[in-house]
Amino acid sequence: MPSPFPGMNPYLENPELWSAVHSRLIVAIADALADTLSQEYRIEIEKRTYWSDEAGDDLLIGIPDVALLSRVDRNSETNQANAVAEKTAMQPTRILLPIPEEINERYLEIREVKTGKVITVIEILSPKNKRTGEGREAYLRKRRRFLATQTHLIEIDLLRSNSSFLQGQLPLSDYHILISRSHERPNADLYAFSIRDRIPNFPIPLRQGELEPILDLQALVHQIYQRGRYDLAIDYSQLPQPSLSMEDEAWVRSLIEKS
Repeated sequence: MPSPFPGMNPYLENPELWSAVHSRLIVAIADALADTLSQEYRIEIEKRTYWSDEAGDDLLIGIPDVALLSRVDRNSETNQANAVAEKTAMQPTRILLPIPEEINERYLEIREVKTGKVITVIEILSPKNKRTGEGREAYLRKRRRFLATQTHLIEIDLLRSNSSFLQGQLPLSDYHILISRSHERPNADLYAFSIRDRIPNFPIPLRQGELEPILDLQALVHQIYQRGRYDLAIDYSQLPQPSLSMEDEAWVRSLIEKS
């Protein structure tokens, strides 16, 4: 069954699905570009690794079950009272230690075969990139490094959750694709689109002056939806998360009812 949405399927943003969607999309883009790039280029799937702790930097304290002790009569034996007090004082507090998780995030590099130089980097944002924490900081460090070089940067954001890295007066949108050509910085091209729009086609910058191949990301999203059989994994009786406006919610319902 094809996706009922003309553009991005908001149900794919579900954290339980997104990791697999992200991986499939990275591979699909790499394969699509391999069919369009000349033999002067090759595309590589790279990996960024960091340690993340969902609980943050604070130690999580769990309060254990406590037995309720009845009051000791003042005439009770002193030794018994002391024993109870000592036993209570010696009980340890049960705590939960946050266990760091190794996170691997994949992105694409288009490299010049002759020199090995990285010409273009393609990033697909993950929830950890947009949420405060090490995932965001790790991505921003890498992003700043790319922007300080002669490497082009393409940033694909298909997640409505959390804040954007973009600043200034921007068009209202649910998603965006940013294309930062090294020779045009600080200017960049922004494709901003909503849940109701088809994901726009966009160019892949290469060496300056060369013809830029066009990537049809929408076709790839539809492709992985069907190949991944996500119609069998998604419960369309529920609303997607994060929540939608009332107008978009009604629109989503109408599409699902027609499918």
